[in-house]
Amino acid sequence: MLVKWIRCTVVDRRGFEQGQRKWAGLLGEPGFRGQGGGWSRGQDGVAHVFAFWESRAFYDSFMARSHDRLAAGQSGTYKDIQVKLFEYRFDVKTGFEPRFTDADVVRIAHCKVHEGRVEHFALMQQKVWNPAMAGSPGMLRGVFGEAPGNEFLVLSMWQSAAERGKYRAESAERLSLRADTEADVAALTGDVVDLDAHWTV
Repeated sequence: MLVKWIRCTVVDRRGFEQGQRKWAGLLGEPGFRGQGGGWSRGQDGVAHVFAFWESRAFYDSFMARSHDRLAAGQSGTYKDIQVKLFEYRFDVKTGFEPRFTDADVVRIAHCKVHEGRVEHFALMQQKVWNPAMAGSPGMLRGVFGEAPGNEFLVLSMWQSAAERGKYRAESAERLSLRADTEADVAALTGDVVDLDAHWTV
């Protein structure tokens, strides 16, 4: 499975939101699995969109055929767009499905990992972070993806912001020490996204 993460700064919120609804045209595209997104809680005017495809081949075919027609509806409504593609490696919790209808919040952690520390980082995600997140109230499911250049995306879906806040305050520091995260990670950026149901495809 391929995970696409789009982050952009919106300059025309109304126009952007109207254009976002037109992505419903993705339904029926071969290999399309689901899309959702919303607004960053910490950064004003920043939108995040997450799309899931069966494989890179299906995604490339869509990009060559239908993408530009669907994207035209949002032309001029945003700037500073960043698009990243990640290959699925494993679930966070179990039974990941790319659906957004039961989630309120998505948490993103984007990590650049030191050369030679990739396998340790992935192992710690499975052995330390995943069980802690899976056991947290309100945590629904998540996915761990990898991109070339030792880049990783940890995307987790939560039922409510309050539950995610509890998990974070109690355990993040302790877990980080246990996983020796500082030795693995060269750079880490994250965000919390309030999902907008109208953006779900």
